[in-house]
Amino acid sequence: MSLVIAQFVVGAFEAYVLVGVAFALMFLPRGVTRLDPRVAGAPKTLRLLILPGIVALWPLFAWRWIAGAHEPIEDNPHRAKARESLAGAGRAGGLAR
Repeated sequence: MSLVIAQFVVGAFEAYVLVGVAFALMFLPRGVTRLDPRVAGAPKTLRLLILPGIVALWPLFAWRWIAGAHEPIEDNPHRAKARESLAGAGRAGGLAR
């Protein structure tokens, strides 16, 4: 009985990875730039570098791609401070000109 369970677990893992690879092949050429426009100007080797993460976390990326989520999921004091700095720099830059 334990062999059947082990085969099922391995089969489920293989299916998960195969779906992840198929998703990554669709996502990396088009979808990654939709979620993060900064990737468009990055070297093509970056896509190879993030491939294992896309395969492993494909449900998260699929959900964000379908939902069209562009903003980061987390919101912390560091990000809030960065947004304030950018907004302040934009106002100051406009007044100085």
